[in-house]
This record gives sequence, structure tokens and C-alpha cells, in this order.
Amino acid sequence: MAGRLFGTDGVRGQANKWPMTADVALQLAAAAGRYFRTDKQDHRVVIGKDTRLSGYMLENALTAGFTSTGMNVFLLGPVPTPAIGYLTRSLRADVGVMISASHNPAEDNGIKFFGPDGFKLSDEAEDAIERLMAEGVPPAQPQNIGRAKRYEDARGRYVEYAKATLPRRTRLDGLRVVLDCANGAAYRTAPAVLWELGAEVIPMGVEPNGFNINEDCGSTHPEQAARRVRETRADLGICLDGDADRVILIDETGRVADGDQIMGLIAARWKEAGILAGDSLVATVMSNLGLERYLEGHGIGLERTAVGDRYVVERMQQGGFNLGGEQSGHIVMTDHSTTGDGLLAALQFLSAMVETGRSASDLSNVFQPVPQKLINVRYADGKAPLDTDPVQEAIAQGEKALGKGGRLLIRKSGTEPLIRVMGEAEDMQLLDRVLNSIVDEVRAAS
Repeated sequence: MAGRLFGTDGVRGQANKWPMTADVALQLAAAAGRYFRTDKQDHRVVIGKDTRLSGYMLENALTAGFTSTGMNVFLLGPVPTPAIGYLTRSLRADVGVMISASHNPAEDNGIKFFGPDGFKLSDEAEDAIERLMAEGVPPAQPQNIGRAKRYEDARGRYVEYAKATLPRRTRLDGLRVVLDCANGAAYRTAPAVLWELGAEVIPMGVEPNGFNINEDCGSTHPEQAARRVRETRADLGICLDGDADRVILIDETGRVADGDQIMGLIAARWKEAGILAGDSLVATVMSNLGLERYLEGHGIGLERTAVGDRYVVERMQQGGFNLGGEQSGHIVMTDHSTTGDGLLAALQFLSAMVETGRSASDLSNVFQPVPQKLINVRYADGKAPLDTDPVQEAIAQGEKALGKGGRLLIRKSGTEPLIRVMGEAEDMQLLDRVLNSIVDEVRAAS
């Protein structure tokens, strides 16, 4: 192997290049199949995917790898990532797999594994699978080769499950909702859920062709949806990403609300209802200082983690918390789901609109954010900009300049060759000067 396969969210890369090749996928599946086999006779794996063209190639390769070790494969087709977590448990599978590169462009793809409990794998489990892959996995005897079949009821089961997460008898009648599915995995399930609950659905991003996933649409490009909300006088806009594990909301004026605002609203409502476990929210170091201040005012603690929904979930499990997420729109509610679920988070927001009778603009602006700016700098293969002295010196000088009035967070992306340079400060001009100084040094070292 050319390096460690697993990143912060499974295995990811450009399709047909290492590690996103059919050969690697086959070997990886064989190793995962061997790792998850138990003493029971019926070994089972569920495989879902988003709408990328390369999903067909990887789906077939994974199927070959799993069946070669005696695992029976249930192929679910295009379904949201959170549906894999749910159906892995519901179908009593040994392992679940999602083929998706989430919000990345169509030429990328990825492979995410879920354990029998429906949660993403730990670092230890991923390392064990990589060791098995490096050692080579002996195939099953001919009579023990697994079977593969299409499981046609996956979408329907997830639709009913999603609807059941709302309070009993909650209906969305009278609400007009623009729904952007990013031409991705939720292009059929999300519109069905909202329509069956009574909403008038104005769909966008529901015509995938294998190449247009996340292309100028979805949670990373909400501009068109915001325009559609204003044109149609919709009550709310919902923007999912390619695998529907994150959401961005748009109020009736066209203003965008990120994950921090959504988490703030849900946390306060759950605290008032007495269902917020530990009276705390788990979020990452990226969440805005304004959210932290808002939560303090409501007697709610904030537990910060490293960037990545898997780290949020790990802290939630460790501390017994039931609400967490990321500013990017991953909202994790472990009473309902084992991973981020953009649709379920949107349903919680819609439920608040129904129960309070308040507009989306009232509910999606629960705190005033501290000015925050993020700049992504792409670096070349083999480069390590953060390890250079000029970059470290620029960061030190920036932290000194901001003092207690702001903060910096400079980190390497776990999914792309990017250095993410983020800062917060009340003084935006000072923040710009600090960030530009750091960015200049990072680019010089890239």
C-alpha cells in the first residue's frame, strides 16, 4: 500500500486512482469481511451509495470482496449515509458500507464503514482492517462463497423511520419548502418524507446523471436554493449535501443558516423540554464563539472536539450526550441516528416552526455570530506547509496580535489536500491582516 488508507471519514480519493480503484476496494472489502465475521452462520453486509458514476464500479468491487470471504451482500442502491447506519442495525448486518465522497465533486468517491451498532468505525478497527489487507485474506471455500441481492425496500424503510422521528401527529401541512438534494443520495427519499408529512415540496437537485452531484447545488452552494425560496415565497429552504448527512437551511428572506444556528435552536428546545442529555452540546473547534456564548446564557455546556463528525460522535458516546454536530451542517442526534442526518435535523427545525408558529427567520437566527473567516489553501503532493518555520512564525504572530479578542484555527483537511486557515475576532480588519499574513506564508510553502 502507498500509505494509510483511512482518513478522518473513511477512505476517499479521486475515482480510478489509488486508493479509489476497483482493486483496492475488492481487497478492502475482503479484509473488512474477514474482520467482521462472527460465529453465526449468516454473515451479512449492507452496501449503499450516492449517485456518482464511479459508484457502480466500487459497488461491484466491494461486492466481490465481501462475497469472496463468505459475506452475504444486500445492495441498497442510492440512499443517504444515515440510512446505512440505521439499516445496518435494523437488518442485523455485521457491517454497513456507504460509497460516497459526501460534499466533494463528482470525480471523487469514498468508502465509509459502519459497525454492527450502526456507528462509524474506531481508529483501532480501521487499523486492524488495514493490517488484514496488507497480510492478505484467504478466500472462503467454494461452498461458502456469499450471495448478493438487491434489497428493494431500503428507501421505504428509511422514509418511514425518518417520519417517525417527529413528535406524534406532527404535520407539515401549509408549509412550502424548497428542497435541494444536491443531485445526490437523498434525491428520492427526502422529497418523499416531506411530501408524506404534508408539506408542499419544491424540489431541486433531484436529477442526478452521475456527474452533477454537488455541482452548483446542495449545502455547499445554497445560492440557487436561496433565490428559489424568494421567488416562490417559500417558508423554508433545505439544502442537503451529496450523501445527505449535512444540512444548511434558508429562511423565507433567503438568508442562510449554518449548523451552529441549527444546533443552538435544537439544544435550547431540548433543554427546555428536559431531553438534552447532560445539558450539553458537543461541537467542534470550528463552531462560532457566538454559539458558545448563547449556550452559556441558556445554562447549556459546550464540549469541543477536533474537526470531524466521528470525533463528535465519539465524545457523545463517552459522555452520554445526545446532541452534537458541526458548523458545516452535520447534526448528530443519537436518540434517532448514529451519524449526521441532514433530513432529520431539518425535520426538527420544521417541527419547531409548527409548534411555535414562528417564521424560519425568527428561529434560524438564535445568536449573533462573532465575525469568522475561513480561507482554504491547496498544497502540492509531498508538501507539508504547516511544518515550516515561516508558517509557524506567522501563526504565532497572529495569535499575539489577536490576543484574547479572537482565536485562530489552522489545520490540514482530513479529506482534501487543503490547509484550512480560520480565525474569529470582533475586529474584522485586524482579522483580515492576520489571516492574509498566514495565508501568504502557507502559499509560499505549498
